[in-house]
Amino acid sequence: MADIAIRYKQNPLLSPKDLKPSDENMIIECLLNPGVFDFNGKTGLLVRVAERTIQKEGILSVPVYNDAGKVEIINFDLNDPKLDTSDARVINYDGKNYLTTISHLRLLFSDDGTTFYESEEYPSIFGEGVYESYGIEDCRVALINDTYHLTYTMVSANGVGVGLRTTKDWKNFERKGMIFSPHNKDCAIFEERINGKFYALHRPSSPELGGNYMWLAESPDGIHWGNHKCIAKTRERKFDSRRLGAGATPIKTDKGWLEIYHGATAENRYCLGAILLDLDDPSIVIARSEEPIMEPIAKYEQTGFFGNVVFTNGHIVDGDNIQLYYGASDEHVCLANLSIREILTQLNFL
Repeated sequence: MADIAIRYKQNPLLSPKDLKPSDENMIIECLLNPGVFDFNGKTGLLVRVAERTIQKEGILSVPVYNDAGKVEIINFDLNDPKLDTSDARVINYDGKNYLTTISHLRLLFSDDGTTFYESEEYPSIFGEGVYESYGIEDCRVALINDTYHLTYTMVSANGVGVGLRTTKDWKNFERKGMIFSPHNKDCAIFEERINGKFYALHRPSSPELGGNYMWLAESPDGIHWGNHKCIAKTRERKFDSRRLGAGATPIKTDKGWLEIYHGATAENRYCLGAILLDLDDPSIVIARSEEPIMEPIAKYEQTGFFGNVVFTNGHIVDGDNIQLYYGASDEHVCLANLSIREILTQLNFL
């Protein structure tokens, strides 16, 4: 299967230089993996903005969010023997890990789907409380009836879990707390109930037994989840040999629920694949990609903050067309179009 994505000729849509930092002490390091939604006739993006502190000589500064959602900066003496800076992304001080960057979610809107702007009416979303003290990342958006459900990654020294917030107007949000405990991420909720139940894809991880697989859960209310089932595993010598996880909310087709997912190799090369799930019982896998439907082949996908990455959390569906918004090389936000019909014809039916 060849790469079948049609990239927007003016990619990237957004780069770090296009936005302002959230705080005078911060610098935007990269933009990543937006959640996507329709709202009042506009296309909305919930972009993950990763920032780092402005560094001073002899000191290593790391940001954390306090209980009020405000950035606090912790300073470490670079000569302190208790400080381990061997990993540029995660440092350790006296047995406790800290991230060198911190992420929040930035709201942007577009009238044409390609030119995006911020509005003072719609505030950014920051981490709050102990379980989001190291930031919030990679939001998926599901519209269920008239309510937007935001599932996102909560990051703290306690681990990585899945949080849920809901909104109807993108100004007022209701926090539902952590719905999948650590270590878990890549949660995408189906946009309609199936046989009276909510369903969600998610990815628990095990460093010792098992792996980074895609799971399905069900819920009576969209908050409390159970009856977990593993539905897709990594595959040796393929694009998803080391890990895989859900992209945006599954797309309902007459053939089944179509889910575009990311898969990565041991070398951390991220591609996109597709999986087709039964309409009445989404724990049943009908078909799956043998090869990527999209892979990092453009220059801006191969070179950046973390190269050889295409990663999606969001899309807009219009008939057969999927308007796919994605992160490229962990630095830029880009756009591509795919055909549902073309994806289905290239899947391997089981």
